[in-house]
Amino acid sequence: MNKILIIFCLLCFSLSVSAQQFSQYNTNTLFDSFENPSQRSFIPDSSRQYAFNFLIPNFDINTYLTGNIQPGIKSRLFSDNAFYNTSKLKIGQGKYNHFNANVNAYSIMFKTFTSLNGDVEMGFSAQTKAESRGYFSDESLAIFNGVQKFPLGNYNDIFNNHYSYQAYHQLGFSYRERINNKIAIGFKLSALLGIQYQKIDIDHSSIDFDRSTFNNPKALLSLQGRYYDSYIPGQMTAHDYLPTFRNPGAAITLGGSYKTDDHITIQANVKDLGFIHWSKRSNIYNFNNSDSLRDLSSIHREDTIYNRVHKILKNNGITQSFTTPINGRAELSATKSYWLDDNNQFKYSPTLIASKELFFAGFTGALVNHFQYRNITATLTTSYDDMKFFNVGTQFMVKSPNVEFFIGTDRLVNTGRLALSAVLKSENQISQVNNYTGGDFYLGFALKFGHVIEHPMNASYIPMGEKGFFGRLFGRLFKTDK
Repeated sequence: MNKILIIFCLLCFSLSVSAQQFSQYNTNTLFDSFENPSQRSFIPDSSRQYAFNFLIPNFDINTYLTGNIQPGIKSRLFSDNAFYNTSKLKIGQGKYNHFNANVNAYSIMFKTFTSLNGDVEMGFSAQTKAESRGYFSDESLAIFNGVQKFPLGNYNDIFNNHYSYQAYHQLGFSYRERINNKIAIGFKLSALLGIQYQKIDIDHSSIDFDRSTFNNPKALLSLQGRYYDSYIPGQMTAHDYLPTFRNPGAAITLGGSYKTDDHITIQANVKDLGFIHWSKRSNIYNFNNSDSLRDLSSIHREDTIYNRVHKILKNNGITQSFTTPINGRAELSATKSYWLDDNNQFKYSPTLIASKELFFAGFTGALVNHFQYRNITATLTTSYDDMKFFNVGTQFMVKSPNVEFFIGTDRLVNTGRLALSAVLKSENQISQVNNYTGGDFYLGFALKFGHVIEHPMNASYIPMGEKGFFGRLFGRLFKTDK
């Protein structure tokens, strides 16, 4: 059985891993400029005119899992014996485990500097995103290990789990303009192409165990709730991840920055405010059904439970389209840079960030500390969120005006623990119940090419152009044009 299915227990779907990445704020990388569209990525008199990632993916993967279920998942995934460690699970006590997972991967990033006079940048991007979240009970994992953890014959509402997952492609056009020495604005308009959407809300559940046959216990499982399932023609294959117009959508990201007289840059963003309209051939199931779980002592019980639950959920369905939002965010940040030496080689740039999810309860505060020596930057990031997670992250970046490479994690300790569990298969690491189990990893690369962007005094070639649209509008409104 595919091990990833085990992670979501009774929520019978495969998950392509799919929260937040702060360390790239105010780095002026190509990745930063697409995520925060008022950020510049070109430096006049230093940078070349075009920036491109040359099809090398720039990506961020972030996931976490909380609760008593952590040793059970890690033991099944990493232990040589491939068993579930269910010793920490609490049966009949209403204990739940939260999970969240996100992927953001840019396959194409291309930008061009179009106007020195207006400091205008325009670009195109293609990225793929996946978003998943939910919570499920201790009992949802315990049932995969047989009936040993269930001393009673009947239980009610112990499988009331909730889960959502959506994946989509995002094709974006980005525009950034510096209106004057203090104000810069930008936006990214995106077309969305949905890949897959699934959502389960189990509102009521019950299970009755039958131990009359000691060596072959069975159970009657009943579930009631709603299940959304986007249309996929047949069994899902790699071909279904290719872009199609089956599930169209749109999104917009707006950003603005303002530099105060004290040289503090305040930046505000509304990110990925958008929706996807899923195909009219999709299904919504209002399930209220029961089925028998047999052979609960068999080594094949994982597949048995998966198949039976899947059958229960696909009951009483209607075929119709539906519309879902993507995971938009509102973010506010403030930063200021300090030169630490007389030769302007050492620079310290702290950034304070507040981030709020628009359609969910998530809120995160972060402090990002960039320590730069010439073209080398080391970053220390701390963050705290509404799940009461305190995280420490690090980043290493090499960035010149025309070359950039970065690698890092915003969850250093937990990523290290997860890696040790996977590589060393340490029983001590696997059996621990931490604040959460999870990890974060991101990587990026881009180059600039073409003519150097030079001011007219010493330039052999320069794309002067004129002020951008917003600069001309600002000049007319406030009479700043001479």
